[in-house]
Amino acid sequence: MSATPSPLQPSRPGPADETTPDLHELPDRVVPAFIAHWVVKTARSAEMIDWYGHVFGARVVHEDRQIAFLTWDHESHRLALVKLPRPLRHVFPLARIRRKTYGIDHLAFTFPSLEALLLTYERLKGVGIEPVWSINHGPTTSLYYDDPEGIRLEFQVENFPTAQETADYFTSREFADNPIGVNTDPGYLLERLRAGIEEGKLLRRGAGTRPGTKQRANKRAITWKTL
Repeated sequence: MSATPSPLQPSRPGPADETTPDLHELPDRVVPAFIAHWVVKTARSAEMIDWYGHVFGARVVHEDRQIAFLTWDHESHRLALVKLPRPLRHVFPLARIRRKTYGIDHLAFTFPSLEALLLTYERLKGVGIEPVWSINHGPTTSLYYDDPEGIRLEFQVENFPTAQETADYFTSREFADNPIGVNTDPGYLLERLRAGIEEGKLLRRGAGTRPGTKQRANKRAITWKTL
C-alpha cells in the first residue's frame, strides 16, 4: 500500500519529469558558500540605516562621511551604504522605477516558519512598515517590502519540507497552470494561526484569502504596486 501523500505534495499530471534536477548532486566545481553582503549607493543613508534597523535589527559597525557598514548577525557586515550627496535623490527621480522594468528585481530571505514570518509582519506593521505584496507562490509564502531606495526584499517561508520537493513542484500541473500564485492577507493568516490552525494547512494556496474578499491569482495578482 502506498503512503498517503502530504497535503502539500505536488500532484503530477504524469510520470516524474526526467529533467527535474536532483538537488542532492553537488556541482562539479568550487562555488561560493553564501552571500556575504551587498552594497548600495544611496542619497538616503539616514533613512536606510533607520529602516534596516527596524526590519533586520541592523546595527552600524562603522560610519563616516562616505560609507556605513551594517550587520545583524555573525558577519562583520551584511550591508554597506556608499553615501551620495542628498540632492542626487532629485537628479534621479525615476531610479525607483528602474527595478520594475530592468535589472535585479529583489533579494529573498527565508524564515524558519510561517509563525516567524507573520510575527515579523506584525512587528513591522506596528512601526509603519507594510508589505507591498503578499502572495502564496506555491513553492513559498512571501511578503515583499521596498526599502527607502526602492530595493525590494522578499521575506518567505518554504511551503514544502525539502528543497527537492519544491523542485519537484515546479514540474506539477498546478504550477504550470499558475506559476505566479495567489494573493494572501497576512493579517488573516496570523489570525488563523493564533486560532490553532496548523501551519501546513495555512501554507496551501488560498488559505490566506479572507472570507468576503476577492481572490487575485496568477497574472491578476500583478499590479503596478506589486510589479
